[in-house]
Amino acid sequence: MTLNIEEEYALDLGVDYEGTARLVIDRVLESEKCPYEAEVNLLLVSDEEIHRMNREFRQIDRSTDVLSFPQVEYTSPADFSWAEEHEADCFDPDSGELVLGDIVVSLDHVKDQAAQYGHGCRREFAFLIAHSMLHLLGYDHMEAQEAAVMEQKQADILDGLGIRRQSPEE
Repeated sequence: MTLNIEEEYALDLGVDYEGTARLVIDRVLESEKCPYEAEVNLLLVSDEEIHRMNREFRQIDRSTDVLSFPQVEYTSPADFSWAEEHEADCFDPDSGELVLGDIVVSLDHVKDQAAQYGHGCRREFAFLIAHSMLHLLGYDHMEAQEAAVMEQKQADILDGLGIRRQSPEE
């Protein structure tokens, strides 16, 4: 798996951003039975920057915790048959990896939400990566049933990694 990470905003939250992101992304790909090596781009930004991006790309004039920009279209979540049919559109010609898309995380939101929910910054960061990865694999939470599926998958992924809400050091 290739993880391209860019820290546009240097906020030290005591989290190994790259290590944690790799751990979570690998677990999501494994749990969703992705048959390919994959590539993900991760951009770490401030609230100001994610606000700008949210306004520009989603026409929502406020900051948010994470944005997901999928590269692959799915007929149903984690159905990789579309990728096979559109190989030229979603595989990196040099590496042969499936390019899943971009994740943008507001480090300010990581810090604030960790405090709000009573757990550590690592747990919050891991949660946002898991959440966004599920979006990159075609999951959504617009309907109650979809939200329940995503919530369960997120919980299973983080629990499987031992990253739990009740662990303030996480």
